Amino acid sequence: MSAQASQRLYIGGEWVEPAGGHYEVINPADESVVGLAPEATRGQVEEAARAAAAAFEGWSRTPPEARAAVLDRAADIMQREYEPWAALAQAETGAPTGIARGMQVGVGVARFRRYAKGALEPVERGLPPQVTEAGPMGRASILGALEVRQPVGVVTCITSYNNPWANPAGKVAPALAMGNTVVVKPAPQDPLSVFRMADALHEAGVPAGVVNVVCGTSVEVGEAAVDSPDVDMVSFTGSTGVGQRIAEVCGRTMKRQLMELGGKGAAIVLEDADLDSAVSGIGTTFSFYSGQICTAPTRVIVHRSVYAELVEKLTGYLAFMKVGDPGARGTVVGPVISEAHRDRVESYVELGRKEGARIAYGGERPVVGTGRGFYVAPTLLVDCTNDMRVVREEIFGPVVVVVPFDGGEEEAVALANDSDFGLLSYVWSGDSARAFRVAKRLRAGGVGINTIGRNMEAPFGGFKRSGVGRDVGSYALHAYSEIQSIVWPG
Repeated sequence: MSAQASQRLYIGGEWVEPAGGHYEVINPADESVVGLAPEATRGQVEEAARAAAAAFEGWSRTPPEARAAVLDRAADIMQREYEPWAALAQAETGAPTGIARGMQVGVGVARFRRYAKGALEPVERGLPPQVTEAGPMGRASILGALEVRQPVGVVTCITSYNNPWANPAGKVAPALAMGNTVVVKPAPQDPLSVFRMADALHEAGVPAGVVNVVCGTSVEVGEAAVDSPDVDMVSFTGSTGVGQRIAEVCGRTMKRQLMELGGKGAAIVLEDADLDSAVSGIGTTFSFYSGQICTAPTRVIVHRSVYAELVEKLTGYLAFMKVGDPGARGTVVGPVISEAHRDRVESYVELGRKEGARIAYGGERPVVGTGRGFYVAPTLLVDCTNDMRVVREEIFGPVVVVVPFDGGEEEAVALANDSDFGLLSYVWSGDSARAFRVAKRLRAGGVGINTIGRNMEAPFGGFKRSGVGRDVGSYALHAYSEIQSIVWPG
């Protein structure tokens, strides 16, 4: 199906016309129309959930080898369609070419491959037998026990706009591998790529109803995907505010939840740090998805003795970051997702100025080409304090704030932990033992020491308001499962 055509919904193994019509998906690089996305109604979302519920019994009883084969075939199809689907992802998101190819479609393929293998991981574990003495409950006995991981049921996957391939793949693939069925509700800004994922699964032979994709700009679409009585679990990536509202709805019927929410990553730079390494890591905030990434080291906490040098190095680094058309050679920073989000990011820069921060670099809207597109200048705010809103709130754009400190590790840790968020944090130090000591004191789901790299088998998730639960690697398989115990007399 051409992305330029009017996209249909995918419900119960069929391509269905949306009852709410269509809306335009806008290319954030030049404001052109990428395609027409479907506007589902509440009734169609509920139909998708019923289809998933009806398909659950069959899919959950499908041998793991057969589930793995479907995921592997889907990955083959994604690889075959790599070029056009990477171009679509770039058009929808405004990501520079390298990111659209390697970090979007490429990661989607890798995650389907990973969970094709994951479908074959053991789901049963024998537990030590328990000897029970004779008593009021009966004769003496030996009881054996087995721990079994069972699929949860119907999982609603609500995905983020910053990566319409890696994020949905990281939900859909492990959920299917465990035997769940899914209703996928992509972000309204860039849903067309997720429908291409559905294309791949459909061609790969996924049974009708196992995968359903609905979308729309109306709030009722998301609400229906969460509150449907046929939904057993909600997996959500997005803002903390929306996540809190979803959690409230899930709590009414005790739906299971997996939440990856906001972040304000602290990057502690101690006085013995390799500053060039720190700058390279912190600098990714400006280029990676134009700062629209919850794991970014956006909040730099640096010792006063190296503060001026770090700011100078960051400013010099920014001078080489070309803002431009994401399809053009040499572009490092593309646009943000929409006009509304550009205005939001720029309003935070202005707020920082009013709060007393100094703009060391950026702060003015860049003009690219004809002036169309939603571009934001990479911006460095320095001389910040921890009580500023630009330091405390998630901006989700190419903006880094720098907070100096004068004391030792205690002050650095206190500043880093003084946040509502706790997704990923970072420590730069030339002393590995010291860095590990600091890392273990940080209230964050993950900590990078002298790196922004991630081990994709390590658990991923947040402390505090940054989320609930853990995924990635085998932890994702666990997230989309329930634990059942079976006990018998020996």
